[in-house]
Amino acid sequence: MTTMLVRKAGDRMHSTHGWLDSWHTFSFADHYDPKFMGFRSLRVINDDTVQASMGFGTHSHRDMEIISYVLEGELEHKDNIGTGSVIRPGDVQKMSAGSGIAHSEFNHSKSDLVHFLQIWIIPDKAGVKPSYEQIHYPVADRAGTLKLVASNQKQEGLIHIQQDVQLYSTVLQSAAQRVEHQLAAGRYAWVHIARGSVEVNGKTLSAGDGAAIAADTGPATVTLQGAPEGEALLFDMP
Repeated sequence: MTTMLVRKAGDRMHSTHGWLDSWHTFSFADHYDPKFMGFRSLRVINDDTVQASMGFGTHSHRDMEIISYVLEGELEHKDNIGTGSVIRPGDVQKMSAGSGIAHSEFNHSKSDLVHFLQIWIIPDKAGVKPSYEQIHYPVADRAGTLKLVASNQKQEGLIHIQQDVQLYSTVLQSAAQRVEHQLAAGRYAWVHIARGSVEVNGKTLSAGDGAAIAADTGPATVTLQGAPEGEALLFDMP
């Protein structure tokens, strides 16, 4: 039996700070909902829009896998392990905070907004050496397919995360495009609609919506289809 719970975009917690507009799928900062403290090892999905030239000043993290996924604009990253980069649509950036890292994130543009997802995953080991990775995955590589972009497996062309989570990205450009993911018995999926509309197991979801799917008693199939078009992330985890 497969069960699915939908978290609608409008039910998320919301913060506005003038320079920042943020929607929180799970409890974050001053926003607390005991029913949505995360999902398995997935702790945070923040849907952030930052005004031109504004951003998050230098701050510290420990023992968290932090992924940035830019939807529009350009996000500038700097940290105290020597990394400086600009993250653009199609890029997946991961920072393993580990034993401690300090970084800043700013809108790289002086005129345009930056819209991105900030994702936190609880690692399976504390105190690892901090690290940074960034890989570009063109739309052509993700269109009409589920592209594995991050995993706990160390492979060329794949972001490495310190947790048993497989993260897939897909761009469904029409209602004719359909992808399936086989969820092993006892594992769970979280699907986040990044933009547009996508059918998830026959239910139409829109940008900002999320769905928790459990393979309760045996393997399960997660089906995503353009409704008519959209972009989605799928997390597969124990």
